[in-house]
Amino acid sequence: MKVLIPGIAGSVARTVAKRLVADGHRVIGIDARPWEGAPKGIELHSVDIRKRAAEDVFRRSRPDAVIHMATVTALTVHEDEERHRINLGGTRAVFEHCRAYGVPHVVFVGRHTYYGAGPDSPLYHTEDEPPQGLETFPELADLVAADLYAQTALWRHPELTTSVLRLCYTLGTPGVGTLAGFLRHQRVPVILGYDPLFQFMHEDDAVSAILLALEKKVRGVFNVAGPQPLPFSVIVRRTGHRPVMLPELLVKRLMGHAGFPRLPAGALAHLKYPIVIDDSAFRRATGYRHRFDEVEILESLRGR
Repeated sequence: MKVLIPGIAGSVARTVAKRLVADGHRVIGIDARPWEGAPKGIELHSVDIRKRAAEDVFRRSRPDAVIHMATVTALTVHEDEERHRINLGGTRAVFEHCRAYGVPHVVFVGRHTYYGAGPDSPLYHTEDEPPQGLETFPELADLVAADLYAQTALWRHPELTTSVLRLCYTLGTPGVGTLAGFLRHQRVPVILGYDPLFQFMHEDDAVSAILLALEKKVRGVFNVAGPQPLPFSVIVRRTGHRPVMLPELLVKRLMGHAGFPRLPAGALAHLKYPIVIDDSAFRRATGYRHRFDEVEILESLRGR
């Protein structure tokens, strides 16, 4: 099978590509970022997914499946306007090319932050719930828009098997998302009076889930998670970091200073309210089971 991966230079995407090659598939990658030392057998194209050169890759290769991982989740890397162009513009381009060149299956890899964090949110989110919390975390708007666009393919292009995956936070090397961002610093702020549950999974389990969605050709929207969620303070301590309990106003002022991580103000909502997903539908549809439990994952991060 020929599999095209936009965003192949990302950490999880690289492992997906390596696993596919090891299983005998042909892998084609698109990414404006370089991948030094990429394994032989992976055809790389250093182009922007939104440009005509990327469409030419679709036209020439005619892949059997596309795994779309060319979205920006690191909130400190790109300005808002550039993130919006990459996340929504790139997602739109991928689906347009898939339709134009007869790709039968596309896997969109999204994030569970789609649901948002807020005081009125249910403890466990199911796939049919709308996004919430954008008023408190507007930086997520472009990711939500990309997810919603991918969902529309389910009815706009019924001939295309579309798998929309909403993965919880991944932890590993190096890990992406708000949780990994907090854990890159020795001192981690904890808002006084709050200790929300955080849901996470090992990067290898994330890769296995993506490959299962590809293999089973599941159609629809699916939450994907790992072991049970844990309180934020427990995660911080078990990874060898120091939780510093402070009033919310002081945390806002200290972001990016005095050894604390630099994150947008909206990320503070995640330090107050949980985003926990119910992934039972994905497990039923694919037979997915996570390999790494919460203790193994957190212990592996000690000393980093």
